[in-house]
Amino acid sequence: MTLRKIAGLGALLSLVMPGLALAEEATPTLNAGDTAWMLTATALVLFMTIPGLALFYSGMVRSKNVLSVMMQCFAITGLMSILWMVYGYSLAFDTTGMEKGVLNFNSFVGGLSKAFLNGVTPDSLTAAFPEAVFITFQMTFAIITPALIVGAFAERMKFSAMLVFMAIWFTLVYAPIAHMVWSGDGALMWDWGVLDFAGGTVVHINAGIAGLVACLVLGKRKGYPTTPMAPHNLGYTLMGAAMLWIGWFGFNAGSAAAANGTAGMAMLVTQIATAAAALGWMFAEWIGHGKPSALGIASGVVAGLVAITPAAGTVGPMGALVIGLASGVICYFCATTLKRRLGYDDSLDAFGVHGIGGIIGAILTGVFAAPALGGFGEVVDIGAQVWIQAKGVIFTVVYTAIVTYIILKVLDLVMGLRVTEEEESVGLDLAQHNERGYNL
Repeated sequence: MTLRKIAGLGALLSLVMPGLALAEEATPTLNAGDTAWMLTATALVLFMTIPGLALFYSGMVRSKNVLSVMMQCFAITGLMSILWMVYGYSLAFDTTGMEKGVLNFNSFVGGLSKAFLNGVTPDSLTAAFPEAVFITFQMTFAIITPALIVGAFAERMKFSAMLVFMAIWFTLVYAPIAHMVWSGDGALMWDWGVLDFAGGTVVHINAGIAGLVACLVLGKRKGYPTTPMAPHNLGYTLMGAAMLWIGWFGFNAGSAAAANGTAGMAMLVTQIATAAAALGWMFAEWIGHGKPSALGIASGVVAGLVAITPAAGTVGPMGALVIGLASGVICYFCATTLKRRLGYDDSLDAFGVHGIGGIIGAILTGVFAAPALGGFGEVVDIGAQVWIQAKGVIFTVVYTAIVTYIILKVLDLVMGLRVTEEEESVGLDLAQHNERGYNL
C-alpha cells in the first residue's frame, strides 16, 4: 500500500490523493465520511490564503503598503481559481499518454482533456469523494503557491505586472511541477520515486525559488537595507500565523484524501513539527540577539509547517520533532544572517522560510520516512531515497529558477515590473489602488 499521491483520470481509474492507495474496485464508491472531511479540509486550505497569508504578510510591511499585499492575495485567489477551472486542473492531472517508466511529453505536463472541467458532473468521483471536491481542494493549493511569492517582492512590484506574471508562472511552472510530482505512473518525478505528501516540492520550494529570483530581478526596495523598514502591525502577523497553523491541518491531513489513520498521523506530526520549529527559532534568536521576538516565533511556526509538508504522510512523531527543530534553526539563520551577508531583499522571507524549509523537509523525508527510524513509508535504503529526494529538489530549483527568470525578464521588457521611485515612496496602497489602509 503506497502513501504517495496517485492521480488518474477516467471512468476506470480513480483520481486519488497523497496517502491513498488505488482502489481495488474498478468503480469507486462514495464515502460520506471521507467527503465530509475533504470538504472541511478544502475550506481550511483556502482559509490559509484568505485571510491567513494576507494577514501574515500585510502585518510585516510598512503601513503604506498594507492594502497592496492584501489586494495581491485576494486577486491571486480569484485569478488562480479561474485559470484552474479553464486549464490548470487538466495540465496538472490529465494522465492521457502516460505510462509507467516511459518518458514522453506527458511525463512533464498533462493534456487538455479536462479543460473547462469537461466531463465533471455531480456523480464524478475521485476515490471515495466527489471529483468536484478534489478539484477544489487542489485549486486551493494552486492559489496559495503563487500567493507565497508575493512576500519576496512586496512593496515594489506593479499590480498589473504581478497579475500577468502570476498567470504565466502558474501555467509554465506550477502546473507542470504539480503534474511531474503528483499525477501518477509516467510522471517524471513520480517515476523517480520522489516523496512529496502535500507539497514541499510543488508548493514551497517552487514558490521560494521563484520568490528569490523575483526579488533579485526587481532589485532592492528604495533605502534597503539602511532605511528602517520595521513591520507596521505584528498583531496582524501573529493572527495570520495562527490561521496558517490551523489551516495547515487541512493542507497536510487533508492530503490523505480520506478520514483515516494517515490523516490522523499527518495531523499529529504537523503539530509536533510546528511546535518544535517555533521553539527552535525562538531559542536560536534568544541566544543570538538576547531576546525572543513575536515576529521570530511566528516565522518559526511557518518554517515548521513548511518543512513537515512533504513528510506528513510518511514520518512518525520523532521524525517530525527532528524536522521541526532543524527547520526552525536553519530557516532562522537563512532569513537573518545569510540574507544580510548576501544582500538580497527578500522582503518577507519567502525564500528564507518557504524555499529553505521546503528543501529541508524534502531531504529529511527521505530519512525519516524509513520504518527503521519510526516512519511509515516504503523506504528500505535511506541513502538511495535521500538521493531521489535530492534529485527532485535539484530539478525543481533549476527548472523553476530558469523559467521564472525568463518570464520576469520578458515582462520587464514588455510592460515593466517595478513601480516608480515616487510611487514606492508614496506607498503602493495609494499609488496602485488609490486607497489607504488607515485613515486617521
